[in-house]
Order: sequence, then C-alpha cells, then structure tokens
Amino acid sequence: MADPQPEYVDRAKQILAQDTKVVPEFWVKKYRQEASKNWDKFYKRNTTNFFKDRHWIEREFHELQSQNGNEQSKLTLLEVGCGVGNFLFPLLESHPNLFVYACDFSSRAVGLVQANPLYTASDRCKAFVCDLTQDALTDSVPPATVDLISMIFVLSAIPPEKMDQAVANVFAALRPGGKVLFRDYGLYDAAQLRFKSGSKLEDNFYVRQDGTMAYYFSRAELEALFRRAGFVPEMVDNIFRKTTNVKQNLDVDRIFVQAKFVKPL
Repeated sequence: MADPQPEYVDRAKQILAQDTKVVPEFWVKKYRQEASKNWDKFYKRNTTNFFKDRHWIEREFHELQSQNGNEQSKLTLLEVGCGVGNFLFPLLESHPNLFVYACDFSSRAVGLVQANPLYTASDRCKAFVCDLTQDALTDSVPPATVDLISMIFVLSAIPPEKMDQAVANVFAALRPGGKVLFRDYGLYDAAQLRFKSGSKLEDNFYVRQDGTMAYYFSRAELEALFRRAGFVPEMVDNIFRKTTNVKQNLDVDRIFVQAKFVKPL
C-alpha cells in the first residue's frame, strides 16, 4: 500500500494551505499541559460507550492470531493507551495464554478498566496509569520483558516534541526481538482536512473541540521517529478506507499508518 494518489494529495495540500490561522500560544501551552485532564473529561462524558471493541486488531496483526489456543505460545503484551479496555478484554477472552499489561494516562480510563468484572476476575492483566512522556514504563513492567506492545491511536495524542521520549520509553519495556504493533492517523486523512480554521497547533497537529489533540503522520517521519529510538521497521504502510457519513450522504477517505517495529536482538 503506497502513499495517496497525487491528485488526492494536491487537493489535500490546497485545503491545508488555506488554513493559516494557528491557535494562540497561550492556548497551545494550556492544551499541552492539560492533556490528561481533557482525556479524563472525555471518559467522564462517554464512560465505556464511545469506542467499539477492537476485534479488528487481531485480524490485522498475525502476531496475535498465531498464539490463540497454543499452550507453547505464552506471550506478554503491553497495551499503551488502553482506554477503557475495548482491546484488552476481548483479547483476554480469546487468548488464554496471554498476559496483558495495560496503561493509559487518563486515570479515569484506567479506573473504568479496573472496575470491569472481567478485570477483577482475571489474574492475567495489570492496568496502571502512565504518562509515556514522563513516567517510566519499567516502573510497572519489568525491563526488556514484553513480547509485544500495541500502540493503537496513541502516539497521535502526544505533542510532537515529546514523541521521542514516548518511543524510547516503549523501547525499554520491550524484549530484544519483540515488536511494536502500530496504527494511527495518516497524513491527509479526511479527519485532518475537516478541522475548522483556528484548530491548528502546528503543522499536522490539531486540537479538537473537547481539548484532546491529534497528530497526522507521514510514513517517512514515523519510520524516522522509531529508528531514532533504536527500532528496526518491519513494515510501514498506509491503510486506505472509504467510509460513508450517513447523515451528510458523503463518502470520506480515511488514511491510517500501520506499522511493525522490531527491537534488535
């Protein structure tokens, strides 16, 4: 899967070039400082009702499929940005040999995970609060022991200047030969093109109406980011999805970046 078609890119660039208004510096600083607070508010409003269970992750990443039901394939996974458990709980149910560490920088989200009956009934998961940009994952996870780390729509919520620290944090928890399974927003995704003027914090980085933030990645910059931390890319692809906005009767082009990064032996 390659980059978007040139015609689409040209149109997207024209749309983005028209948006020259950036968020004032005072508010930029405030949004960055209050990121976890704004996600707490998000989960207070939506509790467990906003996101659907993420069964699709298992279809997309064969590393999760291959160990199902295999007693010899006991794995440890760390889910960063676990939200309220939409990936965690289906995974625990379908993979009896998997132990999952799950963290989020929203204490409210982690509290909802811990309050779930499936969590309290299981001895195969540990949920904890962690800000990847300042809290060491290895305070809660033994260093260099995790087989797989999932980063699904997580890194985009982090300010660009803090992404290197977040990726280095992940690197420290992963065992040599382990993999990061990654998906996030791609450059020129329809959601990026729909932001209203005055929502831009900096190039490709925006704030939503609820105060949460979103970054849109090119394949090249994502690969460079993980290489700086010591990872070796196994694959970095664009994923294209045509979705329909029923209310507006519009087809929209969704663009995601999907990748696998390996920690060298």
